[in-house]
Amino acid sequence: ENREAMLSSKSNRLTEALEEANALFDGVCRAREAALDAQFLVLASNIGKEKASELHSEISAFDSTAFAEDLLTFMGINRTEETNDSEDESGESGGFLPEDAWKRMGEEALKYFKRAAGFHYLLGSWKSEPSVPKQRIERQKKATSGKEVQAMPAQLKKMEESHQEATEKEVERILRILQTHFDNDPQIPISFFDFVIDPNSFARTVENMFHVSFLIRDGLARIKLDEDGLPVIEPTKNSGAGEEDSKGGARNQVIIRLDQREWQ
Repeated sequence: ENREAMLSSKSNRLTEALEEANALFDGVCRAREAALDAQFLVLASNIGKEKASELHSEISAFDSTAFAEDLLTFMGINRTEETNDSEDESGESGGFLPEDAWKRMGEEALKYFKRAAGFHYLLGSWKSEPSVPKQRIERQKKATSGKEVQAMPAQLKKMEESHQEATEKEVERILRILQTHFDNDPQIPISFFDFVIDPNSFARTVENMFHVSFLIRDGLARIKLDEDGLPVIEPTKNSGAGEEDSKGGARNQVIIRLDQREWQ
């Protein structure tokens, strides 16, 4: 209704309407009110565009041809001067740009552009107010919170116990196999490598050597060298003998190197 009055260069009705709309927008709480505010913004933008087009300023209009000539002059070519001689001292034609023309232009243009804002992630939901850092509370040992703190260690301990039980059962099984072979013919030594090597599995061979090491550690079996210098294994007569060897320091600890090539 007041379009003509708002288009007048001497009138501030458009500015007053925008200020009033900004004040009313603070109380917007319904979708319909927000839609009306958006509609008003479209009308105000159109009126502002018409009002700006009617203004007459003394500022000179942008001349693209003059700008191009100035740009070429800055980059090393003066198109306004006569170039009938065509060739300069270096042998290059005056109508071509120098090799560093665009580099010079880029270095100059770089001074008028700001760097892009740093990129950052939004952690969690976005809030208008900065989140208050939580005060770090040092953990204190309390009797009341002992059950909650020990919940996870209890599960881990249970897993370790189950793994240990499986290892003990495997060691006992290997000990029975060793005693069976030895009881069948005590005079024939049992080759250590024949006893632990699985021809079809390198991983199983390593596991067998690992489990046999427990028998040696506990004194339930012993390894010695035969006449050819190869290791042989045999069970001890009883656990008491192993304890006496351990007390006397007769047992030694060694490391056996076995890679997949040697296993094959």
